[in-house]
Amino acid sequence: MASQSPSSGSAGSPTGVALVLSGPSGVGKTTVYRQFLERCPEIRFSVSCTTRAPRSGEVDGRDYHFLAREDFLRRVEAGEFLEHAEVHGNHYGTLRSEVENVVRAGQDVLLDIDVQGARLVRAAVAGTTLADALVFVFVGPPSLPVIEQRLRGRASDAEEVIQCRLRNAEAELRAWCEYDYLIINDTLDKAVADLMAVRAAARRATVRCGAPWTHE
Repeated sequence: MASQSPSSGSAGSPTGVALVLSGPSGVGKTTVYRQFLERCPEIRFSVSCTTRAPRSGEVDGRDYHFLAREDFLRRVEAGEFLEHAEVHGNHYGTLRSEVENVVRAGQDVLLDIDVQGARLVRAAVAGTTLADALVFVFVGPPSLPVIEQRLRGRASDAEEVIQCRLRNAEAELRAWCEYDYLIINDTLDKAVADLMAVRAAARRATVRCGAPWTHE
């Protein structure tokens, strides 16, 4: 029985990797992926869409794709989003094109998505060629008290906000086993190195890596 050939991008080139990164508030996920992207500038960052107004200093196309509500909902109806949700009256979502076009070109892309969003992405790509490109990575803390320490260290949230974030963190931490890889953010350098190792391993996975001597 012949083996299934790996997925490929344009002109038969290997597809890229889409790293889906999740983790609870206070785990330091944003710091980890920003350091990761600085060390690997060739990796694209998936820019989300939102219907909220830009904040001071935010740039359209860099921080978010800022869309009118009508435009966002039209794209939802057209099936253009891998995942989307309404948060505090505003809509947020990840465009399929932000991921699909990149990996088909053989490039890698990183998505910063919460646990619920990751579940929606997994469901949206099930049974499609894009599923082979996705690698799900969960960033966790060395312990739950560390999250509370980091949240309180921000000195910017009210006590009720901190308690809400802690409850959400406990719920999200239970989802770690749904992911392909777990990274513990104990020290920043180690966490970034682990994420780089995950990316390197994913790039060599047979499901997306064509052998140079293969002609079929």
